Amino acid sequence: LTGNIGRSVIKVSAVPADRHVLRAPAKVFDSQEALQVAFKSGELEQICQTNGHNGVVCVVRWQGPRANGMPELHKLTPPLAVLQGKGYMVALVTDGRMSGASGKVPAAIHVSPEALGGGPLAKVLDGDIILLDAETGIMRAEVDDAVWNARPLATIPAEQLRANGRGLGRELFAGFRRNAQSAEEGACTWLSN
Repeated sequence: LTGNIGRSVIKVSAVPADRHVLRAPAKVFDSQEALQVAFKSGELEQICQTNGHNGVVCVVRWQGPRANGMPELHKLTPPLAVLQGKGYMVALVTDGRMSGASGKVPAAIHVSPEALGGGPLAKVLDGDIILLDAETGIMRAEVDDAVWNARPLATIPAEQLRANGRGLGRELFAGFRRNAQSAEEGACTWLSN
């Protein structure tokens, strides 16, 4: 997919045909844990019920190679699948990765450039209407071009950035995160630019 949010991949082999094109408001999350909290509290379902679009596009940023090493986000599929099973139009857009586990939920993954690398995913705000069209290859925030171009990039919360570099040996990989190329280039750290 390509558009003003960036470039991504989407796997639709298991996605029902009536979900290949989706248009719904964005709900932006800075972590996969925040999405899970919103689901468990009922917030995501309430958004779906009240926004006039019968759905939501969950945007999970700061999950790319530079931000936190691109962890597996497969835990996001079950809550989104529950909402989809209730008839809501739901999708995931993220600069993170999923290893083929998106199943029946449309998931635009590996968005490049990643939010921490200055990617336009960092411009998406709650309520922006997002169009995902797997048939024509479009991923777009339906925001006026002048407004979109003038909109500043969000920044990763400082505590989240610090936490991304601590524990489980992450301190050893700071150089890799700092020098990682984009996901679409394989997130390599050993290739010269």
